[in-house]
Amino acid sequence: MATRNSKTLLNNQHVKLPGADLYRGDCLAVLPGLTGPFGAVVTDPPYSSGGQSKGDRARSTGDKYLNSGATKYPDFLGDTKDQRAYLHWSALWMGLCFERLADGGLMIVFSDWRQLPVTTDAMQAAGVTWRGIAVWDKTGGARPYKGGFRSQAEYIIWGSKGALKGERYSPGVFRVNPLAGGKLHQVGKPLPLMEELVAACGPRILDPFMGSATTGLAALGQGKTFTGIEVSQHYFQVALSRLKEGLP
Repeated sequence: MATRNSKTLLNNQHVKLPGADLYRGDCLAVLPGLTGPFGAVVTDPPYSSGGQSKGDRARSTGDKYLNSGATKYPDFLGDTKDQRAYLHWSALWMGLCFERLADGGLMIVFSDWRQLPVTTDAMQAAGVTWRGIAVWDKTGGARPYKGGFRSQAEYIIWGSKGALKGERYSPGVFRVNPLAGGKLHQVGKPLPLMEELVAACGPRILDPFMGSATTGLAALGQGKTFTGIEVSQHYFQVALSRLKEGLP
């Protein structure tokens, strides 16, 4: 039964907060029911890049992406796709987001080096005009490789729906420690980084892979509205609690 603060949409939970709509479910099921236009899509999807074989990809996300494998945060979902599946899936969700973007709206998507080529392909397949790649410099907190180079960068692939309309000049390299602003997710992005990205965007932000809602926290802190989708019940509750605490 629907209440003032929640309803069922295609068997997905919906909670409405001041300035924010949060949906628990698969974004491919939730996105068709959303109404645009959104000023920007800002998101950090699961990379599915932690292994070359089927067995490697099936390992826990803590084993695949953290230095020690030990973590107090639960694994996140959707990280077992091979390269062809990842391309097809990415083009699907990006296409649904593109349909709901305002003209001139930005699409901002995180990737690591392994999925950088396929993510840029998917963005263009979805209809987005690919504009470039910004860099998140993770500083000395990044994973080292003995005999090789520190894995110090992740990438921010960005494009627009048609011609750019914003007036802000944003940097192309963001030097932010991964733990800045706190962390409530295995691979959560730092709040200062997301604040920089959200500042470049229009007033209504969509994140189809909300995680612990760092993007939402940045958006609400700048007086923008936020719509987030998260498939994991655990991280949905983390996001809900975090945004409630961050409200004035």
